[in-house]
Amino acid sequence: MSLGPWQLIIIALVILVLFGRGRISEMMGDFGKGIKSFKEGMTEEDGSTSKPSPRIEGPAHEAKPASEAASDAKPAESRDSNR
Repeated sequence: MSLGPWQLIIIALVILVLFGRGRISEMMGDFGKGIKSFKEGMTEEDGSTSKPSPRIEGPAHEAKPASEAASDAKPAESRDSNR
């Protein structure tokens, strides 16, 4: 079931009567602004991907290997039993 040209004309006239010419014009203007904003956002996104991403720096202190860090730390149980 497809819509023929007469059905489309009748639907357009009903919409025009319900909303009025001014309201339809305003809605189409808002629709155009939305499309323009979307296109600008897409071009900004494409332009930002060509820039190099900022470098993430590590911690300021020197990291020790896990074996050295484990020998330096005392278990919590031994600290509690010394009290």
